[in-house]
Amino acid sequence: MSERHIHMAGSVVERHIIKGGQGGGRDVFEYVLLRVVPRVERGECINAGVLVYCRAKGYVGARVHLDEARLLALDPRADVAGIRAALAAVEGVCGGPGTAGQAAGDDAGRRFRWLVAPRSTVVQPGPVHTGLTADPAAEAERLLDLLVR
Repeated sequence: MSERHIHMAGSVVERHIIKGGQGGGRDVFEYVLLRVVPRVERGECINAGVLVYCRAKGYVGARVHLDEARLLALDPRADVAGIRAALAAVEGVCGGPGTAGQAAGDDAGRRFRWLVAPRSTVVQPGPVHTGLTADPAAEAERLLDLLVR
């Protein structure tokens, strides 16, 4: 099924609509980029990871990659060890029981929502985006390669 829209400039845009059960075995997922903002007052950032959440699969996962050279180009005095620890903590919360600390009792959705809540720290989540996937863990790897590395 699709819809056709005519924009003000006269161009025709076709948008495909997928109804529940017609996703070809794919489920809706949400993701955010993890950004490192070494000097919050300047607002400059580098992408350092992705968080992926898929409610249908009960999955929440993080993949991180910190490019130290890019980070130190923004701030030569950046606390690389502290930033690595913060990124590892995000991975731990996603890991669930055994690695999530106090969040271990929460379901995947609650852990994801807590991690994507806006904060003004050195490691910050970006806006939430959505998509369709058959494999949320593979999607996290794909997004890491596409948006971070």
